[in-house]
Amino acid sequence: MSTGLYPLFDISIKFEQSHLFFPELVSWALGVVFLIILVTRTRPLLQAFSDRNRGVLFGRGMDRFRFWGTLALIVVYFIAMNEMGQVWPYTGYGFLFSSIIFIFLLSLLYLHDRTPRHLVIITLNAVIAPLVAWLILARLFNITLP
Repeated sequence: MSTGLYPLFDISIKFEQSHLFFPELVSWALGVVFLIILVTRTRPLLQAFSDRNRGVLFGRGMDRFRFWGTLALIVVYFIAMNEMGQVWPYTGYGFLFSSIIFIFLLSLLYLHDRTPRHLVIITLNAVIAPLVAWLILARLFNITLP
C-alpha cells in the first residue's frame, strides 16, 4: 500500500475508452482557455461588437476564400479521418493519410507564390510532420489514433 502523492500518479485507462482520453483532455484545455479569454477580454469584445462600422468577425479586408476554404478543409479532414480509420482500424493510418492530405491542401490554400521550391517544401512538411506525430503517438506511446 502506497502513501503520499504516489496514488495520484497511478492512472489506468480501459482500452475500450482509450480513444476518448485525449479528446476529453483537449476539450477541457480549450474550455479553460476560452474562460480565460472571456474573463480577460470581455470589455474589448463587447465594445468591438457594439461598433457596427468596425466589422469584428468579418472585416473589410478579410480573405473570404481562405476563410471558407479553411473551414471546409477542416470539416472534410475530420470526415476523411473517420472514414479512413474505418478502413484501417487501430493502426492510425486514417490519421496519418488524412493529415498528410489536409496539411498539403491547407498549405496550398495559403501559399502565395507557387514556385516549385515552395511546392517541394510544403509537400515535405505535409509528409514529415504527420509522420513524426504518428510515429511518436501510435508507435512510441501506443496511443490509439483514428
